[in-house]
Amino acid sequence: MKHLAQIVTQHPFHVDCIVDRVICLRENPLSACLGARLNSTGFLRHLAQIGAKWSTIDSTMKRTRRRLLPTLRPRAGRTLPPELRASNVGRLASGLKGGLRDPELEVLLRKIDEGPIHGGNRVELFFEGDEAFESKRRAIENAESEVLLESYILRDDTTGRDFLEVLAAGVRRGVTVRVLADAFGSLSTGTAYWREMKGRGIEVHLFHPFLPYPWFQPFRDHRKILVIDRRIAFTGGMNLGEEYGSVRRRRRKKARTWRDTDVRIEGPAAWEMAIVFSEAWMRAGGSELELGPLEPQSAAPGARILVLDSRPGRGHRESASVLSAVVAAARESVWITNAYFAPRRLAVEVLGSAAQHGVDVRLLLPGKSDLPVVRHAGHGYFDDLLRRGVRIFEYQSANLHAKSLVADGFATIVGSSNLDFRSFHFNAESNVVVLDESVGKVMVDAFKRDIADSIEITAAEWNERTLIHQLGDGIARRLYPIL
Repeated sequence: MKHLAQIVTQHPFHVDCIVDRVICLRENPLSACLGARLNSTGFLRHLAQIGAKWSTIDSTMKRTRRRLLPTLRPRAGRTLPPELRASNVGRLASGLKGGLRDPELEVLLRKIDEGPIHGGNRVELFFEGDEAFESKRRAIENAESEVLLESYILRDDTTGRDFLEVLAAGVRRGVTVRVLADAFGSLSTGTAYWREMKGRGIEVHLFHPFLPYPWFQPFRDHRKILVIDRRIAFTGGMNLGEEYGSVRRRRRKKARTWRDTDVRIEGPAAWEMAIVFSEAWMRAGGSELELGPLEPQSAAPGARILVLDSRPGRGHRESASVLSAVVAAARESVWITNAYFAPRRLAVEVLGSAAQHGVDVRLLLPGKSDLPVVRHAGHGYFDDLLRRGVRIFEYQSANLHAKSLVADGFATIVGSSNLDFRSFHFNAESNVVVLDESVGKVMVDAFKRDIADSIEITAAEWNERTLIHQLGDGIARRLYPIL
């Protein structure tokens, strides 16, 4: 036992998964299923002979698992075990006696993603661009050492100019500022804007510009991340542009700005968001970030968060599996808001299965969209979803751009991923899974407000749509892999 404890102390990340499974095997039947492969190696049989000194392992793991190395999880090129794939993981998740509040859910999510679940985070949600941008500005203004900004779209408009000024002010205070924008998403932003950034001391790079990388054009950086001093992080669906809100825009035009969702996180999960930023940053040719380990954190109240990030070759399958697990573990409700809904068949089956088991499954989708063809691709699945008992609403008040989920008023997912082919195959994405009652309540209240501004699509009304509409939906659905 003493020798084993020394191994755990000296090599926590080599044995973290092993010991985690051993401890949970002692307590949880779900972990027993997931640990079956370990048992075949004989390792568990050896530990069973050690006796009753489990407390030694428990106390050792409490000391070592909190010190996390700056490693991207899940690993690139990883083969997800069959039982954890999106098509199968629902069988495990639906068997959790406590549903989403069952302690074994965290065990399952960690097995899927390989990443830690960070406790002790303070979370604030934003549903309007003006409020989110103001919070981001204040965070940048209070930065002491570093600002990391990553955005699919960064416009040279009043909003983009406001952020350029606050970032440049940070540079003048001695703060290191790094900005990464997707070259295609920010195509309308002229080179003069980027030159001005560089001239004012901001290190800026574009992800996958057409030249010299024409063969990488399908692969985009769709993330929206802001990290301040590795203590505070923002992510969600909001790009940086006037469409989300600007004082000057509102004076000029009274039309309502886009409806989206962002989340502000203060706590250890922000540290991991900096690691996610570093991936695309280095890919775009940025200077190396010095990423130290996350030192042991004292137990603190707050939301528990899993950072769920992906890019081609890493994390897409895990993201789909986490989504499937959350839906399958829900007992009461799964309410999804999504801007570009052109799902794979498996997503329709997962949602339909939950509805058929008595879960209140609702989809809030755009009634108007900046990409109508994607909206019509989603229409191609409405018949099947409605027949399975999923309720569908289309938002009317503004352009809906949010990507979020709230289940049982407890599990929340917010980020940049749409339920479409691109987000799960071609794009780099950033999401967070938040396990917290208070955050869940805020999300539930926001969803109810949005439903009040929406129209429900019923099966009877849907079957009466025109032949041209039906043909358009069918064509768009078949085109969805390239949307």
